[in-house]
Amino acid sequence: MKNYIAAITLALLVAGCSGNPAADKSDNSNKADSITAPTLEAVFADSTYQLTGVAVSTHGRVFTNYPYWLDQHAYSVVEVVNGKALPYPDSSWNSFTKGENGQNKFVCVQSVVTDDKGNLWVVDAAGIGLGAVYQRSNKVVKINLANNRIERIYRFPQNVAGADVYLNDIRIDNQNGFAYMTSSSNGGIVVLNTNTGESRFVMGNHTSVLSDTAYHFSPLGTELQKGDGNVLKVNSDGIALTPDNQWLYYKPLTDDKLYRISTALLRNFQTPLQTIADSVKDLGHFVTTDGMIFDNKGNLYLGDLEKSSIVKITPDLKIQTLVTDTARLIWPDSYSISPDGYLYISTSQIQCMPWFHKGTDKIQRPFHIYRLKI
Repeated sequence: MKNYIAAITLALLVAGCSGNPAADKSDNSNKADSITAPTLEAVFADSTYQLTGVAVSTHGRVFTNYPYWLDQHAYSVVEVVNGKALPYPDSSWNSFTKGENGQNKFVCVQSVVTDDKGNLWVVDAAGIGLGAVYQRSNKVVKINLANNRIERIYRFPQNVAGADVYLNDIRIDNQNGFAYMTSSSNGGIVVLNTNTGESRFVMGNHTSVLSDTAYHFSPLGTELQKGDGNVLKVNSDGIALTPDNQWLYYKPLTDDKLYRISTALLRNFQTPLQTIADSVKDLGHFVTTDGMIFDNKGNLYLGDLEKSSIVKITPDLKIQTLVTDTARLIWPDSYSISPDGYLYISTSQIQCMPWFHKGTDKIQRPFHIYRLKI
């Protein structure tokens, strides 16, 4: 557990262990206007294991993942079938134990995402307990949902995703043949050519990928502290592609700033790193969120971790609160939009973990996946 507490500075996320409203922020420049709230519907519950991601296929299949953060861990990727979690794509890929070779098994899966071509993409950060990459086994796995077989495994050179890079979320552009990932440890974006397998690390240490040290991230009403007494700071995390694949939106987790960059610059691996850095667009202050996702109309959905809410940012950068639920939206984590127009939401309760409460577990089990009509 000591290693886990020390390692939390490398990675992720959090909203309200006891259901108490988080402290109101007065420095956001884009105030949220409430609209008629849709209803949260429970889709899946797990009373044992902590989940983070959620992915819904074009045929309505639902997937989630369990990162290997604490000692209690079983499967990494599952398909939810009739309310039960079935290891996916099979038990062998979900059978990793410490000490084994993790090259062809899931080690510590951070996120799952489906695309428009019928594939499931699995980001294996391989950072057990949010620590360093385990035996260079971090990877991205592409699974064909038509036959449930692994189609390709993408691996990374050390100068792109070395031991100190915790790969977080991913977005897929099949039109141009690229994928984009955030590094939530040191801050940066990994660009992957999905046709050639070539990859590049960009924007390392850029202001836009580093959490603002002046922002007081307070999902429990007071600033969240780690076991070593330092406040939690998480770098680039949430990531989303516009419907036309022309813009990549991203942000650090523990502040409220939002940024975007032209994907044309990222897709050309000859673009100078300084040119990319100089082209980042600062969109202003919004909310602290973990994941985020665009719908096909260009609306961006995020979770407000400090207010246990789901919000929508319209194409003209107006923000609306869709639903607030301090009892259920405890660290809304990841998102997926189903073909029938539902926003699926995983809740990971990260702020309730022992890491932030001197070893006391304040998680309110079960962990849930919800959905709401958008």
